[in-house]
Amino acid sequence: MKHLLYILIAAFLLVGCKSPEARMPETVQSGSFLKESAKRNKKLNEKEQEIIQTMIKNNPDKDYIASESGFWYYYNTKAEKDTIQPDFGDIINFEYNVSDLSGNEIYATAERTYVMDKQELFTGLREGLKLMTAGDVITFIFPSQKAYGYYGDENRIGTNVPLICEVTLKTITQEND
Repeated sequence: MKHLLYILIAAFLLVGCKSPEARMPETVQSGSFLKESAKRNKKLNEKEQEIIQTMIKNNPDKDYIASESGFWYYYNTKAEKDTIQPDFGDIINFEYNVSDLSGNEIYATAERTYVMDKQELFTGLREGLKLMTAGDVITFIFPSQKAYGYYGDENRIGTNVPLICEVTLKTITQEND
């Protein structure tokens, strides 16, 4: 009987001392989600570009300017006497309103004080303000990726909504003043 007990103990020790084996993953991700997402975003961008270009063609009286950042704008009023544009840390005071491409008002005109690049503001408007001088009134057309993009503003602006903003830059207080 002792012999059988020793054999069982030896068998358990041999099986228990086996080194662990690597397990194969149960699922393998191929990156297809990212590829599909990129395709959807390209199609969305192309569709928005077509709509915006049609809008521009239908308003030949406006002198639209394409920005390097991927949005369009035109001057309602251009301040000729002031040439100072806001820079990092400058405090600016501006008014703006927000509407969709059909002209439906989303947010009425509101005044805001903003410290350039130190506070939250959607990408397109932040970049647009850098093009302005005090006294300028500019209308911007932002594709959704320059506006609030996929998430919207979690209030009135939904997912992937291109925007029109009319902005009046009232004052610029330079950081070193």
